[in-house]
Amino acid sequence: MTDERLEQAIDSFTKARLDGVYFPPEWYDRLSLDEACRVQLGVLRRLVADGAKHIGWKVGLTSEAIQRQFGVPEPVFGFLLAEGVHQSPAVLEVDALIQPGIENEMCVTLGHDLRGPGVDEPHARASVRSVQSAMELVETRGPFTEQLAVAIGENVQQKGVILSEEVLVLPDDFDLAAVGVEVQLRGETIARATGEAVLGNPLRSIAWLANKLSQFNLGLARGQLVMTGSLTRQFQAQRGDTFRAIWQPLGVVTAEFQ
Repeated sequence: MTDERLEQAIDSFTKARLDGVYFPPEWYDRLSLDEACRVQLGVLRRLVADGAKHIGWKVGLTSEAIQRQFGVPEPVFGFLLAEGVHQSPAVLEVDALIQPGIENEMCVTLGHDLRGPGVDEPHARASVRSVQSAMELVETRGPFTEQLAVAIGENVQQKGVILSEEVLVLPDDFDLAAVGVEVQLRGETIARATGEAVLGNPLRSIAWLANKLSQFNLGLARGQLVMTGSLTRQFQAQRGDTFRAIWQPLGVVTAEFQ
């Protein structure tokens, strides 16, 4: 992709976001996954220049089954903005969202900068200051499955994050892969999972992200959040739904949609 074409794509995606369209149809079937990442990062630069606060990153498609489903060899990343942060228990207006849903994730806060290439699990572990339970608030804003590159360019369904009140400063012997979650919808259990569902260990998600961002001359910064990937499948939300995720030992996250 030439610099001129890249700027054209960034213009289109930025305008689409501001117009509430998000999936600009003129870019369907025209972007590689690498080009889509560059578009996304260009949109982020535009938003920050206009006053948005970039607070961290998300990692998606972290299970092998989902990667096979979408025909990709690795996860994907997106960015987090301060405007999307909610504290649990969160009350969300369905009318203000586009086909909303939630994913159940661990969110880490970095205590040190982390930059690839060559980042491995021990490097990732050493960079983490604390962890808390979370939900990612997602929106289905277009044909995600059919247009994955466009979805990456428009920031991979990201709308916000819902963070637990409890924050655990990570003990040396704490095993993120062993953390468990039980998800309830309207009081009924709909899913159970452990951190092992995220690439075998969420630390691998952090390491992957640091190494991937290095391909674009970027790194993770001290104080940034990283949503490491969903332990469960994505759940669509409707008016009247209350999702409650009970994490052992990380507390409870609740999202009510009205």
